[in-house]
Amino acid sequence: MLATIINAVLILAGSILGICFQNRIGARFNAILTHALGLCVTAIGMTSAIATENTLCVIVCMVVGTVLGEAVDIERRLDGAGELLRRRLTGDGPGSGRGFTEGFVTASVLFCVGSMAIMGSMEAGIHGKYDILISKGVIDGVTSITLASALGAGVAFSALPLTLYQGGLTILFALAGPLLDSAAVAEMSAVGGTIIVGIGINMLGLGKAKIRVGNMLPAIFLPLLYLPAAQWLSALTG
Repeated sequence: MLATIINAVLILAGSILGICFQNRIGARFNAILTHALGLCVTAIGMTSAIATENTLCVIVCMVVGTVLGEAVDIERRLDGAGELLRRRLTGDGPGSGRGFTEGFVTASVLFCVGSMAIMGSMEAGIHGKYDILISKGVIDGVTSITLASALGAGVAFSALPLTLYQGGLTILFALAGPLLDSAAVAEMSAVGGTIIVGIGINMLGLGKAKIRVGNMLPAIFLPLLYLPAAQWLSALTG
């Protein structure tokens, strides 16, 4: 929970700065900070990814998980759910509105719905490692400066649903952690790190198209199936 509390505090601090400097934050400032944070996110992802002890597991899980996620189109559904929630609560059409509720809903969806929230909560709950969530907190804090400067004080109140959602996930993973095989947990972290590299690439604006990291989320949990299946096949051919 500590990392989630830090995340919420950074959102509050960023929102206060954004309100103080309302409409005075330039695109150049936002761009260079996003690139700097993108490099940090990429480094964090690579650190987790190279810790794998079963490269084939990571490859197979990434391929199968991405195919499953793409078939369901998780990222589009998450985006659609967020936009529907925003429109229901604000009563506005897409892209319109600048009130308190607009800022609250927009920030809540942005900060809660994402790969880093899930993977960071998993690392915090199972391993007690806070690197991902604290990094996410810094990114959210910087983002909240921009949002609050445009949408106002509602952005600051998004810290509450974030604390409930992210904290709840962390507790859930902490309870499930002792029940999971340690080798599977290690490979889940490696797969998650690989996905985080994708987030970093998106933040840096590399590539012709944005990587749909949301559609890769099923891959995180596939080591729980892959490793027992691999052991079974090894025993059969053994």
